[in-house]
Amino acid sequence: MGGPGLEVFKFTLYLFVPIAALVHFGDPGWYRQTVIPYRNKLFPPEQRTIQSLPTDAQSVRAELERIKTERLARRSAQNPTKPNND
Repeated sequence: MGGPGLEVFKFTLYLFVPIAALVHFGDPGWYRQTVIPYRNKLFPPEQRTIQSLPTDAQSVRAELERIKTERLARRSAQNPTKPNND
């Protein structure tokens, strides 16, 4: 129906699309420009991640208390209490 020209076109397309994708997305410059900034937004830096997770209930409670205390300290530092004018 289409003849040999159509088959050559399809074969060329089937080869060209994956090779073009590999050349474009495999470029280290494109990776540095596009993927690394997104990765840095998506995943927190290693300093902000917890390296050792608590394993028993007492350790979990202590860690939650520590986090709660830090959060309250941060809130009080950001929003100092205003004196009541009653």
